[in-house]
Amino acid sequence: MTPTILVLWEDWADITLPLPGYETAGAAGADLRANLRPEDRATGFTLDVMHRAILPTGLRVEIPPGFEMQIRPRSGLAMKHGITLPNTPGTIDSDYRGPLGVALINLGHEPYVIHHGDRIAQAVIAPVVQAVFSVADALGATARGEGGFGSTGKR
Repeated sequence: MTPTILVLWEDWADITLPLPGYETAGAAGADLRANLRPEDRATGFTLDVMHRAILPTGLRVEIPPGFEMQIRPRSGLAMKHGITLPNTPGTIDSDYRGPLGVALINLGHEPYVIHHGDRIAQAVIAPVVQAVFSVADALGATARGEGGFGSTGKR
């Protein structure tokens, strides 16, 4: 089943920008674009080194029940400029109806300007399973046991 994501433009948004879209036939993520507020469109938004900001997409979405929208970094921005997400992946729940913003952080060595319409992140639509949590008297044994962070070695 292919879920349909309903999209509503914000009143101030530039509706000439493309909706989120897949750049190739095999792409898992649909690109999200910066839809800057009218007063920021000419100059862009400068993200200083080690600073965070939420960039607007100009969209609100309705995600079907049983799905989530995961917001992930774009690999090119991360590798070339150090622009990534501080909470990756970010999750947009199916019952959220507020503005869709993208939290970005600049881990690079110089300020980075995000221009109106730039592709800033990607959205992956994924199924959600809600679990039941239950208290137990003991947990099942495994070969790994209580080994935590780094316990499986470097290989």
